[in-house]
Amino acid sequence: MNPGEKKPNILWICTDQQRFDTLGCYGNKFVSTPNIDRLAEEGVQFSNAISQSPVCSPSRGSFLTGRYPVTCRQRQNGADIPDSEVLVTKLLHDAGYRCGLSGKLHLRACNPSSGCTEMESRIDDGYDEFHWSHDTAPVWGLHNEYYAWLHDVHGTTYRTEAFEGCEHIRKGMPKDLHQTHWCADKAIDFIKENKGRPWLFSVNMYDPHHPFDPPYEMIERYLDILDDIPLPSYEEGELASKTVWQRQDHLGGYNGTSGYPFPEMSDRDHRLVRAAYWAMCDLIDIEVGRMLDALKETEQYEDTIVIFHSDHGEMLGDHGIYLKGPFFYECAIHVPLIISWPGHIGSGVVPGIVELMDLPETILELCSLPSYPAMQGKSLVPLFSDNEGKLHDSAYSEYMNAMPWHTSPKAFASMVRTERWKLVASHSDDGGELYDLCNDPDERVNLFHDPEYIDVRLEMTEKLLRRWSFTVDPLPERKSAW
Repeated sequence: MNPGEKKPNILWICTDQQRFDTLGCYGNKFVSTPNIDRLAEEGVQFSNAISQSPVCSPSRGSFLTGRYPVTCRQRQNGADIPDSEVLVTKLLHDAGYRCGLSGKLHLRACNPSSGCTEMESRIDDGYDEFHWSHDTAPVWGLHNEYYAWLHDVHGTTYRTEAFEGCEHIRKGMPKDLHQTHWCADKAIDFIKENKGRPWLFSVNMYDPHHPFDPPYEMIERYLDILDDIPLPSYEEGELASKTVWQRQDHLGGYNGTSGYPFPEMSDRDHRLVRAAYWAMCDLIDIEVGRMLDALKETEQYEDTIVIFHSDHGEMLGDHGIYLKGPFFYECAIHVPLIISWPGHIGSGVVPGIVELMDLPETILELCSLPSYPAMQGKSLVPLFSDNEGKLHDSAYSEYMNAMPWHTSPKAFASMVRTERWKLVASHSDDGGELYDLCNDPDERVNLFHDPEYIDVRLEMTEKLLRRWSFTVDPLPERKSAW
C-alpha cells in the first residue's frame, strides 16, 4: 500500500471454539460452507494457524495485543487484562478508524454465578460502538444486548428446547433470532453507516461454542445422514500414557462439571453432537455470506480486508474428551485462518506455521501504520506474495491454570510444535507428551517417556525454552547502554 492511499476497512470475524476441520475449504465433506470457502479461494488460506492458548481469554488477549498470554497478563479466564495493555483496535482508533464490535470480547471477568451479571468492564479498547453479548446463557438479562434485542424488537426471550433422544444437544433459537444472526446484523448496520471513512468491525459470535444448540432447521439435514458421520477419533486405553487432566475430562468436560461423559455416551450421542456442532458452523457461513453481500451492495468489498478465524478449537470427543482444557491436540489449537483483500494481497494456500499472535502486526502493516514496540508477533504480509515462505519454525501455546476446574494438580502446561514434532510439557508433574505428526497425525502414541526418542524430546525441550525466553515483555524499551 502506498503512502497517502486510502486506508482499507477491516471486517474481523472471530468465531468461538471452532476447530480447523469444520469448513469445506479445510477438507470437511459434510458441512455446507460455500461463503467461507469462496472467501478462501479469493484470499489467503493458512493451513497451519495455531492459537496461543486452547481457551478463550488467553487466546483473545494474545491476538488482540500481539503478545503472549503470560506477557499481556491474560493467562486465564475470569481475570482482568490490565488497563496498560494496548489492543490493535485502540491503535487503529487513534489513527482515525471508527471501530465497532458485536458479540464477545472476554478480556475481563464475567461471572454470573457471583451475582455479577452486568457487562464486563472495559479497558480503553478503541471500540466506538460496543454491542456486548458474551454468550447465550440466559443469565445476563438485558445487559446482554442480544437479549435486549430479542425483548425489545421481537417481544420474546432466549430459549432452547430439549432434543428428543439426546441430552447432550439442544434445539436453539430460529435462524433469524439466533445470536450469530444478531452479531451479523450489527456488523451490516455498521458497514452501511460508515461508508466513506476507514473502519474496523469485530464480529465475535458465540457459535459454535457449547452448549451445542443450533436452530433445528440447521441440524435437520444431518439427521438423514447421521450414520455416515464419523465417530470421534479415540482408541480405548490411549489416555493411560497421557496427562492426568485428560483422564479427568474423559469422565466429563471440565473435570466432570459440564457434562459430556464420554464413556456413557452412545454412538448416536457422539454423532448428534458432531452434527449439532457442524450445523452451528453452517449457520456461521450463512451469516458471513450476508456480511459479504453488504460489503458488495455498498461498494466496499474491494476496499475491505476480511479476516476469518477462531480463538481456539474444540475436542469434540476426539481422544475421548469434549470441550476444552489443558490439551494441545490439533483439534484444540489448530484453527481456520483466512485473510482476503481482492486486488491487493493475492490468493493461495500457505502451508507454513503461523500464529494468531501475528494478526495485529499484519493489520498494522496492511493499514500502513507503524509497528507497536510491545508486540511480539510477526506480520503475515510477506506470505501473501510468497505462499511457500516460512515465518516461524515452530508454534507456541500455553495453558497456565487458565480455568478453575483442574486442581489435582493445577494445570500448568505449554506446547511447542514444529512441522513434524509436538512437545507438551506438564509443569505440574513429570508428565508430558511427544508426538510424531508425520507418522502419527492422529496424535495417538505418546513418545514422551520412550527412551528411543530422548534426543527428540531434548531438542524440542530446548526449542520450548527458546520460545519461553521470548515471552519477556519488550517494554520498557532500552533508553541507553546503561
